[in-house]
Amino acid sequence: MTIRLYDTKAQALKDFVPLVDGQAGLYVCGPTVQSSPHIGHLRSALVYDLWRRWLTYRGLTVTLVRNVTDIDDKILVNAAGSTEEWWALAYRFELEFTASYQRLGILAPTYEPRATASIGQMQQIIARLIERGHAYAAADASGDVYFDTASWPAYGDLTNQKANDMVAATDSDARDKRDPRDFALWKGTKEGEPSSASWDSPWGSGRPGWHIECSAMAARYLGTNFDIHGGGLDLRFPHHENEIAQSNAAGDKFANYWVHNGLVNVEGQKMSKSLGNSIFAAEFLELARPLVVRYYLGAAHYRSTVDYHDGALVEAEAALERIEVFLTRAERRLSDTRFASTGARSIPNEFAEAMDDDLAVPQALGVLHEHVRAGNAALDDEDLATAAAIRGEVIAMTEVLGINPLAPEWHTSTDDPSSRALTALVERLIEDREKARKSRDFAAADRIRDELTAAGISIEDTPSGSHWSIEQ
Repeated sequence: MTIRLYDTKAQALKDFVPLVDGQAGLYVCGPTVQSSPHIGHLRSALVYDLWRRWLTYRGLTVTLVRNVTDIDDKILVNAAGSTEEWWALAYRFELEFTASYQRLGILAPTYEPRATASIGQMQQIIARLIERGHAYAAADASGDVYFDTASWPAYGDLTNQKANDMVAATDSDARDKRDPRDFALWKGTKEGEPSSASWDSPWGSGRPGWHIECSAMAARYLGTNFDIHGGGLDLRFPHHENEIAQSNAAGDKFANYWVHNGLVNVEGQKMSKSLGNSIFAAEFLELARPLVVRYYLGAAHYRSTVDYHDGALVEAEAALERIEVFLTRAERRLSDTRFASTGARSIPNEFAEAMDDDLAVPQALGVLHEHVRAGNAALDDEDLATAAAIRGEVIAMTEVLGINPLAPEWHTSTDDPSSRALTALVERLIEDREKARKSRDFAAADRIRDELTAAGISIEDTPSGSHWSIEQ
């Protein structure tokens, strides 16, 4: 068993060799909780949920750290002029992110630290950087501290950029920078900012820069050298480039592998406020069952761009329905037979090979759907032994992807008036049809079946009785 992943820094597929045998440490850049989550946030969190599930299936004990950036310029700006405190705004949006993750079946991280709880660790790294000659306090006594990019020759290695080709850092006002590419490690308090958003430091009261936050939290929860650092493709520069530079310059080896997920476009265009095409998580999760949304966002290769378009969720629903129908058919047909509890829940080799190859979910889903087709054929042929074996494999594959439609977490109550009415009417018609068949009134039985089919109700006759479902 060898898991391969695409290491952004090496720009190549590499065998994953954990630092500690049997364990894997994974740090993922979580949200800046300045506003409500959009579907890009969902996709990124889901990607690392899939990585975590697969590494776990392969026998590794995974420590997943996903941070919350709860202090940032944008948070302060969005809270300005409001009666809501900046920290209250941040917490309110953090709860929205958590709720959206939970609805998608994304497992809670091992640790989910907030940036404001690691200020001391950030200051320690900054002090080491100043001592080593890789950072400097602004001479104007503003309280700002900057990373000296010219002091670190490896700056730009992650994104394969030369210093002269880099754009100026825009994470802070250039109040006393030596070089426009230098980025903020500590930001001195500015006039008009709330006192609650400042902490004492050797350089004056202020708050941390964005980049130093992740360096400190990753080291605090995973150590100064850990296995995998993940995040969205848009974070490679400047965020991850700056993380590497400041951590390495401070003497930390930091991450051994860098993994980045692709972004989400809408109708061929990048989501942006200026285009007005952002799709927020709450509204997206109302367009289809959360299980369908999970299937859709996880079906593409994690490094590719997902392009959302009208009908995309309908396609995902149809694909998921094929899995659901097979598992339901198998469960019904195999009940009360000697195959009811048989079928080892093992993953087929072809599926495992795809997942080991840089988490190739599209190929893995191909294997899954091939098994669904074969399982349906076995049920049609009354080959119950084969159907049971395939059922076990399908359940195993859907479990590791987090899309088992029969799992309890995806069951929602249908005990509403419209569902009760539909169930009562359909079951009454099925009962009438069964009576007609027993009295050999086949014309009446066929008429009832045709009426149900015309209404979008599919009937399956099995040795255990007739069963119905709504056609998708």
